[in-house]
Amino acid sequence: MRITVLGSGDAFGSGGRFNTCLLVEAGGQRLLLDCGGSSMVALNRAGIARNGLCGLLFSHFHGDHFGGLPTFLLDAQFVSRRTAPLVVAGPAGIEARTTQVLEAAFPGASVNAWRFPIRFAEVTPGHPVALAGLSVEAFPMVHDDRAGPCLGYRLSGGGKVFAFSGDTAWTPALVGLADGADALLVECYTWDTQLANHLDYRTLAEHRAELHTPRVILTHMNAAMLAREEDLPEERAYDGMVIEP
Repeated sequence: MRITVLGSGDAFGSGGRFNTCLLVEAGGQRLLLDCGGSSMVALNRAGIARNGLCGLLFSHFHGDHFGGLPTFLLDAQFVSRRTAPLVVAGPAGIEARTTQVLEAAFPGASVNAWRFPIRFAEVTPGHPVALAGLSVEAFPMVHDDRAGPCLGYRLSGGGKVFAFSGDTAWTPALVGLADGADALLVECYTWDTQLANHLDYRTLAEHRAELHTPRVILTHMNAAMLAREEDLPEERAYDGMVIEP
């Protein structure tokens, strides 16, 4: 399994980083995990051929994680001229949310006669699904119910496990998400400012011993967090980073 961090930024592009977007490669298949509003730029800059992607998996429905879907679909229709089936997966309501975001971004686009089949797949906690040759298990996160359900994911395949929190405040569900994973990519929005819907580094450090994974990588950092220069036991993600669990 190989994960390329195409976007490690927060909603505001702090530090010049792209919105959240991860390229997951396993067993000869490729999947996007989240596709924020700036992700088409990130995909083009990285030279990623979109027709080589079998699907997209979303953690929740905020624009910096979900907002790139309309342009991805229209690129597939009019630029890449995709013909292969595409899976669009995510929390409950993924099909209705896709219609809503398409209509908000490009009115009328939701009724396009798509040149490729689109299959929607809901992922819910307690019910693993198979995507791109991987087993995907969802965990409930604490972020914003209006943009959810908000989920973290464990991706398992080839004897490796990669865990991704999506956006969340501290929750005991992170313990299960991380348990035995080879790597955990976890949001760490602030240094020590506690928020109701995001994780700060001080809180994460207090709970680090509960996260039974050898590798913790911080992402989705705001400008103040990016400005911290302390050496930390955790890695910090950056656009272009490659993670091989």
